[in-house]
Amino acid sequence: MSGFLFVVPPLVGHINPTVGVAAELAARGHRVAWASADPGLVRRLAGGEAVVFPCAGPVLTGEDGVRPAELRGPEALKFLWEKFLVPLAEAMAPGVRAAIGEFGPDVVVADQQAFAGGLVAERLRVPWATSSTTSAEFTFADALAGMPKVADWLDTLLHDLRGRIGDPSGTADPRFSPHLVLAFSTPELVGPGAGAGAGDRIRWVGPSMATRPTSADFPWTWLDPARATVLVTLGTANTDVGARFLAECRDALRRRADRVQAVIVDPANVLGANGDLDDLNDMGEKDDKDVLIRSSVPQLPLLERVDAVVCHAGHNTVCEALWHGVPLVVAPIRDDQPVVAGQVVDAGAGIRVRFGRVTAPKLGAAIDAVLHEPGYRTAAERIRATFRAAGGARAAATHLEELAAGATPSKEAP
Repeated sequence: MSGFLFVVPPLVGHINPTVGVAAELAARGHRVAWASADPGLVRRLAGGEAVVFPCAGPVLTGEDGVRPAELRGPEALKFLWEKFLVPLAEAMAPGVRAAIGEFGPDVVVADQQAFAGGLVAERLRVPWATSSTTSAEFTFADALAGMPKVADWLDTLLHDLRGRIGDPSGTADPRFSPHLVLAFSTPELVGPGAGAGAGDRIRWVGPSMATRPTSADFPWTWLDPARATVLVTLGTANTDVGARFLAECRDALRRRADRVQAVIVDPANVLGANGDLDDLNDMGEKDDKDVLIRSSVPQLPLLERVDAVVCHAGHNTVCEALWHGVPLVVAPIRDDQPVVAGQVVDAGAGIRVRFGRVTAPKLGAAIDAVLHEPGYRTAAERIRATFRAAGGARAAATHLEELAAGATPSKEAP
């Protein structure tokens, strides 16, 4: 029996993929614990019995939280690193050290944006693996070769951070463990050559899909099997900027009500029409039989019944859709989303539209295409096959077991 400590930021999209891995390790008899700045969030996603060591740091709302919505491009990158990632690492470091001392893990599993995990583990001479919950980091790291000023700026940030919380003599990039990098995607989506800068330590395990606790009560009888179903979601991070886009989606889908019905996720109620159960009739149906607007949905079960997804190109949403062989219309907003959107388009599994400018007619045309042009679904099903063959949580758990045993993790899917 080995011990595994998962060090995660307080971000839903970074915790969810590791939940299945932790559950698989626990099912195999291993000790599992977490270190996070938001223990309540971890327990909500991983289960109330999860062992969580608290760390200092911001408790964010959604996946992103405090960043000004208008930031884009280089300004957004600068804010992300200087105002969130580096301060989060410094705040979490004492809690991570305490967790390692008390729990005694054989391996630390550090999220790619929880730098304290890798730096503190390196300082304490504990083997550590990287949990890469978005494949965009590989593309970005490779692209730095063509952006020497940006690369030097990041190197300086990480060097100074290492001096404050890590081993000053260490050399590992805290985003890429020298022992093992678990990538929750496959090369067939990410693209050829992605991650070359990280060497042969990457193990492409595909999405980690696990049953999640959910309080979303969904009116399944509302779904009309005679019509295609489209799911529209912007994740949990983008409620501050989503009103116009969601309204355009609603208008585009209403115009296709004779052949399409839509489920729109609107957690901030920016459309002013979230449907509560009190609004449903005796058959569990809402009076509006064309567009159902909900503050939350049980996304994984719902994806088994939808024909297309319109989303922000968040990595988890994209991977969950493609896990089910569902084509996408992607409208990236910021961060890794443009990179992930590019991966979807390059793989042939979807169409990209401009989040800030797209109109209902253009959205409708894109939705029509992914619903009715067979190439998009064929490509989505091809990615689906690679995802399922990669092994997911089971493969990730086996690689971590190998690392705990002192062996080089196998390159083959277990």
